[in-house]
Amino acid sequence: MIVIADTTPINYLILIQEIDVLASLYGRVIIPTAVYEELKCTVAPPLVRNWIERPPKWLEVRAPAALQNPGPAKLDPGEREAIALELAADQIIIDDLQGRRAAERSGLTVIGTLGVLRDASLAGLLDLTSAIDRLRHTTFHASPEILSRLLEDLGESPKGKP
Repeated sequence: MIVIADTTPINYLILIQEIDVLASLYGRVIIPTAVYEELKCTVAPPLVRNWIERPPKWLEVRAPAALQNPGPAKLDPGEREAIALELAADQIIIDDLQGRRAAERSGLTVIGTLGVLRDASLAGLLDLTSAIDRLRHTTFHASPEILSRLLEDLGESPKGKP
Protein backbone atom coordinates (compact mmCIF):
# COMPACT_ATOMS: atom_id res chain seq x y z
CA MET A 1 0.00 0.00 0.00
CA ILE A 2 1.23 3.49 -0.81
CA VAL A 3 0.16 6.55 1.15
CA ILE A 4 1.04 10.20 0.90
CA ALA A 5 1.30 12.14 4.16
CA ASP A 6 0.99 15.78 5.06
CA THR A 7 3.02 17.45 7.80
CA THR A 8 0.52 17.53 10.67
CA PRO A 9 -0.18 13.78 10.99
CA ILE A 10 3.56 12.98 10.78
CA ASN A 11 4.25 15.63 13.41
CA TYR A 12 1.70 14.27 15.89
CA LEU A 13 2.62 10.63 15.35
CA ILE A 14 6.24 11.51 16.10
CA LEU A 15 5.26 13.49 19.20
CA ILE A 16 3.21 10.64 20.64
CA GLN A 17 5.90 8.12 19.66
CA GLU A 18 3.68 6.15 17.28
CA ILE A 19 5.29 7.12 13.95
CA ASP A 20 6.33 3.53 13.22
CA VAL A 21 2.71 2.43 12.86
CA LEU A 22 2.81 4.06 9.41
CA ALA A 23 5.36 1.51 8.17
CA SER A 24 3.45 -1.36 9.77
CA LEU A 25 0.11 -0.27 8.32
CA TYR A 26 1.14 1.00 4.91
CA GLY A 27 4.63 -0.20 4.12
CA ARG A 28 5.57 2.85 2.09
CA VAL A 29 4.88 6.48 2.94
CA ILE A 30 5.64 9.34 0.59
CA ILE A 31 5.92 12.98 1.59
CA PRO A 32 6.38 15.91 -0.78
CA THR A 33 9.43 18.14 -0.47
CA ALA A 34 7.34 20.91 1.13
CA VAL A 35 6.34 18.54 3.95
CA TYR A 36 9.97 17.54 4.40
CA GLU A 37 10.91 21.23 4.69
CA GLU A 38 8.07 21.91 7.16
CA LEU A 39 9.19 18.99 9.36
CA LYS A 40 12.76 20.27 9.54
CA CYS A 41 11.79 23.94 9.96
CA THR A 42 13.11 25.65 13.11
CA VAL A 43 9.57 26.12 14.46
CA ALA A 44 8.95 22.36 14.36
CA PRO A 45 9.36 20.59 17.70
CA PRO A 46 12.93 19.35 18.31
CA LEU A 47 11.72 15.73 18.40
CA VAL A 48 10.24 16.17 14.90
CA ARG A 49 13.34 17.90 13.53
CA ASN A 50 15.58 15.17 14.93
CA TRP A 51 13.39 12.45 13.39
CA ILE A 52 13.39 13.96 9.90
CA GLU A 53 17.17 14.44 9.98
CA ARG A 54 17.45 10.63 9.92
CA PRO A 55 14.28 9.51 8.13
CA PRO A 56 13.46 5.80 8.13
CA LYS A 57 13.85 3.74 4.97
CA TRP A 58 10.08 3.43 4.55
CA LEU A 59 9.73 7.20 4.09
CA GLU A 60 10.28 8.62 0.64
CA VAL A 61 10.51 12.33 -0.21
CA ARG A 62 9.27 13.34 -3.66
CA ALA A 63 8.63 16.58 -5.46
CA PRO A 64 5.37 16.82 -7.38
CA ALA A 65 5.80 17.10 -11.14
CA ALA A 66 4.01 20.45 -11.19
CA LEU A 67 1.42 22.33 -9.22
CA GLN A 68 -1.06 22.67 -12.05
CA ASN A 69 -3.92 23.63 -9.77
CA PRO A 70 -2.59 25.32 -6.64
CA GLY A 71 -5.85 24.59 -4.82
CA PRO A 72 -7.50 26.83 -2.25
CA ALA A 73 -5.38 29.72 -1.04
CA LYS A 74 -5.87 28.53 2.54
CA LEU A 75 -3.85 25.35 1.93
CA ASP A 76 -0.25 25.43 3.04
CA PRO A 77 2.53 24.34 0.66
CA GLY A 78 2.74 20.86 2.19
CA GLU A 79 -0.97 20.21 1.68
CA ARG A 80 -0.88 21.54 -1.89
CA GLU A 81 2.12 19.39 -2.80
CA ALA A 82 0.73 16.29 -1.07
CA ILE A 83 -2.47 16.58 -3.09
CA ALA A 84 -0.51 17.33 -6.28
CA LEU A 85 1.76 14.27 -6.12
CA GLU A 86 0.88 12.26 -9.20
CA LEU A 87 1.07 8.78 -7.72
CA ALA A 88 -1.13 5.76 -7.52
CA ALA A 89 -1.51 6.30 -3.80
CA ASP A 90 -4.08 4.33 -1.88
CA GLN A 91 -4.64 7.11 0.67
CA ILE A 92 -3.55 10.56 1.73
CA ILE A 93 -3.06 11.28 5.42
CA ILE A 94 -4.15 14.85 6.11
CA ASP A 95 -5.88 16.52 9.06
CA ASP A 96 -6.73 20.06 7.95
CA LEU A 97 -10.39 20.30 6.91
CA GLN A 98 -9.69 22.47 3.86
CA GLY A 99 -6.93 20.07 2.82
CA ARG A 100 -9.16 17.04 3.32
CA ARG A 101 -11.88 18.56 1.17
CA ALA A 102 -9.41 19.51 -1.57
CA ALA A 103 -7.93 15.98 -1.52
CA GLU A 104 -11.39 14.43 -1.77
CA ARG A 105 -12.24 16.72 -4.71
CA SER A 106 -9.06 15.42 -6.36
CA GLY A 107 -10.37 11.88 -5.97
CA LEU A 108 -8.04 10.85 -3.15
CA THR A 109 -9.08 8.63 -0.26
CA VAL A 110 -8.48 10.63 2.92
CA ILE A 111 -7.55 9.49 6.41
CA GLY A 112 -6.37 11.63 9.31
CA THR A 113 -4.26 11.15 12.41
CA LEU A 114 -7.21 9.70 14.31
CA GLY A 115 -7.96 7.29 11.47
CA VAL A 116 -4.35 6.10 11.49
CA LEU A 117 -4.53 5.55 15.25
CA ARG A 118 -7.86 3.71 14.89
CA ASP A 119 -6.45 1.43 12.17
CA ALA A 120 -3.28 0.81 14.18
CA SER A 121 -5.37 -0.12 17.20
CA LEU A 122 -7.51 -2.49 15.14
CA ALA A 123 -4.31 -4.09 13.82
CA GLY A 124 -3.06 -4.56 17.38
CA LEU A 125 -0.17 -2.14 16.89
CA LEU A 126 -0.96 0.23 19.76
CA ASP A 127 -3.14 0.86 22.77
CA LEU A 128 -5.61 3.46 21.53
CA THR A 129 -6.47 4.82 24.98
CA SER A 130 -2.81 5.50 25.70
CA ALA A 131 -2.20 7.01 22.24
CA ILE A 132 -5.21 9.33 22.57
CA ASP A 133 -4.08 10.36 26.04
CA ARG A 134 -0.64 11.29 24.67
CA LEU A 135 -2.28 13.11 21.76
CA ARG A 136 -4.33 15.17 24.20
CA HIS A 137 -1.05 16.46 25.67
CA THR A 138 -0.04 18.00 22.35
CA THR A 139 -1.59 20.85 20.40
CA PHE A 140 -3.78 18.41 18.43
CA HIS A 141 -7.33 19.74 18.06
CA ALA A 142 -10.30 17.40 18.25
CA SER A 143 -13.39 17.70 20.35
CA PRO A 144 -13.49 15.57 23.49
CA GLU A 145 -16.70 14.04 22.12
CA ILE A 146 -14.95 12.81 18.96
CA LEU A 147 -12.10 11.32 20.97
CA SER A 148 -14.47 9.64 23.43
CA ARG A 149 -16.65 8.29 20.60
CA LEU A 150 -13.59 6.83 18.86
CA LEU A 151 -12.55 5.04 22.02
CA GLU A 152 -16.07 3.80 22.73
CA ASP A 153 -16.49 2.55 19.15
CA LEU A 154 -13.44 0.36 19.66
CA GLY A 155 -14.54 -0.80 23.09
CA GLU A 156 -12.05 1.28 25.02
CA SER A 157 -12.71 3.92 27.62
CA PRO A 158 -10.96 7.25 28.06
CA LYS A 159 -8.38 7.53 30.86
CA GLY A 160 -10.02 8.21 34.19
CA LYS A 161 -13.32 6.64 33.13
CA PRO A 162 -14.44 3.08 33.90
